[in-house]
Amino acid sequence: MENLTLFILALSMVLLMPGPDMILLLQTGARQGRAKALATALGLAIARGCHVALAALGLATLFKVSPWTFEGVRIVGAAYLLWLGLKMFKPGIMSGASEGPSGESAISWRTAILRGLLTNLLNPKALLFCSVLLPQFIDANAGSVAGQFAQLGVILVLIGLSFDSVYAMAGGWIGRWLARNATAQRIQQWLFGSLLIGFAVRLAFIQQA
Repeated sequence: MENLTLFILALSMVLLMPGPDMILLLQTGARQGRAKALATALGLAIARGCHVALAALGLATLFKVSPWTFEGVRIVGAAYLLWLGLKMFKPGIMSGASEGPSGESAISWRTAILRGLLTNLLNPKALLFCSVLLPQFIDANAGSVAGQFAQLGVILVLIGLSFDSVYAMAGGWIGRWLARNATAQRIQQWLFGSLLIGFAVRLAFIQQA
């Protein structure tokens, strides 16, 4: 029980730190509405589930043994974040967040989910995070290791989805406020776009631990 509490606290601290997932959710909520942002959160949850499964299968070990696989995922992930960041600079005048911005095509539910999925799935550090964090809270003397890994993985996905849902709702609130202020809309677009591009640059130059 103590290990589980520490795990939840450690995970919560990480999820509170600004990152590309958070920025994507806030931006989607502001420009596409809360519903589409929640769909993006679902995509992020699916990606985290995939990372847990991949960590259990030892894909992180492959990154260690064959560094080119890590480099490949890293470069593709950085390029995807850069593409998303540049798209955020596209002009568009906001209307109500629930309706989506005028002058900007509303994305489909599938696109919203896919954005969340790819943003997290193409970040090799997210996989390495799962591979490093989960084993720290597994007790080999407390029963099935696979069962504990699965339990912690489910908790990770659910807590991540909870935090992401809050960010999605916050993005929707930002969108409603921005709908009344054209200048703030442009500042928001440039700020969030620049942050995503910054995360892309950071991912492009990180070194495998």
